[in-house]
Amino acid sequence: MEMLGVDIGGTGIKGAPVDLSDGAFLAERFRVDTPHPSTPDAVAEVVRQVVDHFGWTGPLGVTFPGVVINGVTMSAANVSKSWIGQDAEALFARATGRPVTLVNDADAAGIAEMRLGAGRNRGGTVVLLTLGTGIGSALFSDGVLVPNTEFGHLELHGHDAESRASAKAREDHDLSWEKWAKRLSDYMRHLEGLISPSLIIVGGGVSKKAEKFVPFIEGVRAPIVPATLVNNAGIVGAAMAGAAAHAPGTTGPDHARSAVRRAASPEPARPAPENG
Repeated sequence: MEMLGVDIGGTGIKGAPVDLSDGAFLAERFRVDTPHPSTPDAVAEVVRQVVDHFGWTGPLGVTFPGVVINGVTMSAANVSKSWIGQDAEALFARATGRPVTLVNDADAAGIAEMRLGAGRNRGGTVVLLTLGTGIGSALFSDGVLVPNTEFGHLELHGHDAESRASAKAREDHDLSWEKWAKRLSDYMRHLEGLISPSLIIVGGGVSKKAEKFVPFIEGVRAPIVPATLVNNAGIVGAAMAGAAAHAPGTTGPDHARSAVRRAASPEPARPAPENG
């Protein structure tokens, strides 16, 4: 089965048709710069361009960099504040003429990693952290998504955690990998004290360089592993969410949203192995 996924970011909007069996792209990824200002109508027009580029005629999944509740965008960290309170799912459906399932971008990346990547077949509490301009988060309990966590905004030493520990913070403050790992250690220990994860997955583009910083993270009990789908995870997860929302037996928005929450775990998740 295949499905189109579109990933909206602060700098680019990209999409591709995805083979849902393995996450492979069935055509070369198509990317357009995010318009500035990134108003709802301007972004919706770019999403339409991405959909039309592939000649896609069926339903699709779309990510958004903010909280999404019942298709409505409730926050906007790296896009225009006019998104707050916008029925974005309906907006994209009108713009494309196709049924759209909207999901938070980190949640989408987490869905993909849990189904096909570093979290595959892992039970217990698993958290994915996307380290980029900010820190996105996706939380799973026995493979079921707990949507719209905002762990990047936890307070750390009197500041938003992402202002100290994101990949952008490392660049802005010209931190060595080791010094950045110390900040990540503080942040992950704080997060671990709140949710006690059995696995922490590190995502975002910087996960391609995991060997430069993950070995220097200290004092965290949970195993820390890099994401395997890296920058493709958002597109793949969006496609999976779209497929889950339009699967047989998911008639109506409530059933569709429940299906999306379970999209990462098509089979019963196995408990995490015991240490030792």
